[in-house]
Amino acid sequence: MTEICKKEVHEFEKKYIVYKNFRDKGYIINPGIKFGCDFAVYEKGPGIDHAPFLIQVYNRNESITSTGIVLAGRLATTVKKQFILAIPKGKDKVDFLALDWWKA
Repeated sequence: MTEICKKEVHEFEKKYIVYKNFRDKGYIINPGIKFGCDFAVYEKGPGIDHAPFLIQVYNRNESITSTGIVLAGRLATTVKKQFILAIPKGKDKVDFLALDWWKA
């Protein structure tokens, strides 16, 4: 199954590390395609509650433009969710960077 997923899903291995990290913590994960990100993460599940988090998976050495951060933040704020950058670290650890937005 893993080999099929590696062929079908772009950067499957790093996305799976993040997926597993959230599942191990009891969260429900759905594809985030309608939000323009990798995952929408729910505490109870779709139809029961709204996803409080939008997750985008990055490599440790991958750069992010300031425009990309603003676009992600604006989208997350519009749909009342927190945008989180997930950066896999080894085989089973993930670093997270959560972006919060507020009106000045």
